[in-house]
Amino acid sequence: MYTGFPHDRRFMLYKVDEGVNMHIAHQTEMCLFTTAFDDPENPTKVIVEYSLDHAFDKPGQKVGSEELSVSLTPDTAGLDQVEITMHSSPCVGFDLGGDYNKWFSDRFGYEVKFLYIGSNSRKVLGNMPPNVAGQQRQQRRDNDPADGNGNGGRGWLGSLTSTATSLVSSITGSNKMYDGVDQGISFADVAPYLVVSEKSWEDAQRRLPEGEVMDISKFRPNIIVSGAEGEWEEDFWAELRVGDDAAAAKLVLTQNCARCNSLNVDYATGKVGAGEAGKILKKLQKDRRVDPGAKWSPVFGRYGFLAKVPEGKSAAEIKVGDRVTVLKRNGERTRFEWPNLSTN
Repeated sequence: MYTGFPHDRRFMLYKVDEGVNMHIAHQTEMCLFTTAFDDPENPTKVIVEYSLDHAFDKPGQKVGSEELSVSLTPDTAGLDQVEITMHSSPCVGFDLGGDYNKWFSDRFGYEVKFLYIGSNSRKVLGNMPPNVAGQQRQQRRDNDPADGNGNGGRGWLGSLTSTATSLVSSITGSNKMYDGVDQGISFADVAPYLVVSEKSWEDAQRRLPEGEVMDISKFRPNIIVSGAEGEWEEDFWAELRVGDDAAAAKLVLTQNCARCNSLNVDYATGKVGAGEAGKILKKLQKDRRVDPGAKWSPVFGRYGFLAKVPEGKSAAEIKVGDRVTVLKRNGERTRFEWPNLSTN
């Protein structure tokens, strides 16, 4: 679970003519595909469905209505490998080829490859890793204990120095380890876990006229927390405990999630929404550009990592309905620092 929930973000679509992995921000028609496990209790396959009877934007190019069934643990022996770089972090994916690629290509209307990450992983970059984020936080507190997680009044130069020091420490080693395990990531954007609160989603929903819905799945979280006292309080969450029993998990949240125009996509058409919902990114930009490290993008949610499971405990468990406790808050919002920043 250190690299995310089982089977989460293990597959990727790859656009052949551009040689890039596909994101809904750029290939908006990706939302026309839906997935589900064959057996929610003991899944062995993921079932993919497509909502149209024709290739996207090509009504005359009809496609069949059949589902695509994919093993959750495909055999990678003998498969071609494809080198991809996602958010500056390179990786190799296995090309599942043949019928899989054709099924997707027919529906997108251009050549697509369907990739599986297998046992590969991507490196976590910038100040996203728990140890880098923890070192930055500690340096700021050491400089000015009253400043919480802020910059200690040192201005942008002091912040830059702190960042450089933390990044060097993460490479050369440090005598202090911070909670949160970094074992790399799959095809998730930049971290294994993304936490959002229902309270903040309700705030986003209120920005739309009656009758228009902001589907919470557009924020692509893998953990949704209900019962927060106020909207956007998760901006300051540093550590969470999920569950109350011996299998409870601790999550270390390191950075904000900066948003892009994928929020504007209409899931019914595969295009940017025609109504006010198609302008939700701009609506959020009015007051949610709160991270100076991604100053043009509104923040919604926090990226995080699972803390190390204590000795004698087989594994952490996170289940729907678990109680969530905020163990630690930051004094100020964190600052996202990333090489060649690209957000989704």
